[in-house]
Amino acid sequence: MPRRHRYCPVGIPVHVIQRGNNRQALFTSDADMAVYANWLGDGALRFQVEVLGWVLMTNHVHLLLRPRADMAVSRLMQSMGRRYVAFFNYSYARSGTLFEGRYRSCLVQEDEYFLACLSYIELNPVRAGMVRDPGDYRWSSYRAHAFGAPVKFWTAHDLYLALGENSAAQQMAWRKQVGEAIDMDTIAKIRHCTNTGLVLGTEKFRDQVAALRS
Repeated sequence: MPRRHRYCPVGIPVHVIQRGNNRQALFTSDADMAVYANWLGDGALRFQVEVLGWVLMTNHVHLLLRPRADMAVSRLMQSMGRRYVAFFNYSYARSGTLFEGRYRSCLVQEDEYFLACLSYIELNPVRAGMVRDPGDYRWSSYRAHAFGAPVKFWTAHDLYLALGENSAAQQMAWRKQVGEAIDMDTIAKIRHCTNTGLVLGTEKFRDQVAALRS
């Protein structure tokens, strides 16, 4: 039986997690991460996907994406999977699978959960004990949001732009927001919805998504 396509309506952000098989490493060096990031940018442009946030961890990735065409997220992730696995296997003289099955994802309600989800993503290296400050980690969208670091494939979301009247104010507001703890209930909800494919949003928003599907 063919697998069902994931439902990712055009214009609604989606939180994507992809893990290494059996939690094995996806990246063993900065060079690996640079390759993945470069191809993410290429694929986002090709398949009409906006990259709103990201973090590349040793054995998994988090992406916050917004499709601008039907099936855009699925096509991007399929392309990334084929391309990066071939590169990784060739580079390290290995064969076989690299990723843990299909990626996991959930739709994200913008006005209620988008900024919390983005903050959750960028704080991954801190929670993992890899750095004390998210600005010390190179492979996430935090430096773009908090300091204006140039990233070709990054798209600033309207809610981020609304944090201040100019880029300096937006960056300062984002540093303050990420510095504030995310409540554990929100963290648990983000994790549960992404791992199970449920919609991250209010009941009203979930009903709206269900209506779009029907």
